[in-house]
Amino acid sequence: MHRIAGRAWTLLLLMAILLGGLGFFIYEYATASHRWVMHSANPHVYEGGAQTVACGKIYDRNGQFLLDMGNGRIYAADSYIRAATIHWLGDRSGNIAAPVMGHYAAQLAGFSPVNGIYGYGGTGAKATLTISANAQKVALEALGSQKGTVAVYNYRTGEILCAVSTPAFDPDHVPDFSQDDTGLYTGVYLNRFTQAVYIPGSIFKIVTTAAALEHIPGIRSQSFTCVGSYTVGGDTVTCEKAHGNVVLKTAMTRSCNCYYAWLALQMGGEALEKYVEEYGVTDEVSFDGIRCAPGNFQAVGQQPVEVAWSAIGQHKDQINPCAFLTFVGAIAAGGQGVKPYLMAAVGDYTAQPQQMERIMPEETAAVLQEFMRNNVVNNYGVDNFPGLTVCAKSGTGQVGGGLKPNAMFAGFVTDEAYPFAFIVAVENAGYGKQVCIPILSKVLSALREEMLSA
Repeated sequence: MHRIAGRAWTLLLLMAILLGGLGFFIYEYATASHRWVMHSANPHVYEGGAQTVACGKIYDRNGQFLLDMGNGRIYAADSYIRAATIHWLGDRSGNIAAPVMGHYAAQLAGFSPVNGIYGYGGTGAKATLTISANAQKVALEALGSQKGTVAVYNYRTGEILCAVSTPAFDPDHVPDFSQDDTGLYTGVYLNRFTQAVYIPGSIFKIVTTAAALEHIPGIRSQSFTCVGSYTVGGDTVTCEKAHGNVVLKTAMTRSCNCYYAWLALQMGGEALEKYVEEYGVTDEVSFDGIRCAPGNFQAVGQQPVEVAWSAIGQHKDQINPCAFLTFVGAIAAGGQGVKPYLMAAVGDYTAQPQQMERIMPEETAAVLQEFMRNNVVNNYGVDNFPGLTVCAKSGTGQVGGGLKPNAMFAGFVTDEAYPFAFIVAVENAGYGKQVCIPILSKVLSALREEMLSA
């Protein structure tokens, strides 16, 4: 009897272990099976070796076909659109990653815990991106052979309307990069909107202006006389010319380095770093499975002249275009922005706006809107942006090494019908005002016309 009872208990224990293991498997299947499907080793979803999603069809925000990821990948008929979207859709060899497609692999495959990956008959789901194919094409053509990025997003909803990175190439006619001795394709695999960082130059004065408005009482009425140079300890900060008597608003419009050096010394490095952190300017932005490159700002413990140049957008300053885009977007939205996103809908998933934390008081954002509008009215020219109320700041990021500076331009449109925030970065191209405005004007006009005809 004892032997039979012992065997019974052993059998009961084994059954308990079996049932426990089965229960654990059912729980894991219910909660994590979609992640198993998205694993790059799954040959039913990914192409071998290249690890690119091999099912689903991709369309732009207007329903224009961009890519069929099955059948060896069939791209759009227009070669410019193929090149303009390659940093989002990827190439056939997998040299350019498409992390958004990997992030939504389960939805693209039509996976459900009941039906497996056969919800769409093995061909995959229809996915709609937030970008405009036409705006992408216009941006690519406007950049031409220059390296850089142009990006626009809706600061009310978070939709990325346009985000082009150059150099790019047509995935249906891949150049022989090994034979390129001109440097034309240097960094071609890099998505400069998400993966690059740039010395911002004077677009960073937007950050310093916001910090000064919050930190220094009565700063708007304090005047400073720029004589073309300003001594900081034993060093000198210079402007291209003497700007004369300026206050904060006119100093921003004239981009007076001496004024901002004077401003930085009033605030100090610790305060500057505090506001940079609060504004999220150097944060690592993430969306749709993408982690953007973090920026850099160092002012604490630096020499006074280094603090001054940091406030101006030089020294060790680095910004990621996507992060800075969300920063200016938050200003446009009254101090609280929305998270950007690229995937509008796929399968049973539909994106919803995600509000970010407030980064500054509404009153501060309103003053910045006023100042940045003044920049356009009294410096850049309203005629460059027909039909749009643009607020902006240009920048010229000195990179050293005998190279031309990076041209930078960032801002937003305040018209209710066109809630665009934008950034343009063109490498080794010269002054932000001269280089970036013609490019941006074409892209904003294309997006405006598209909305008018919708």
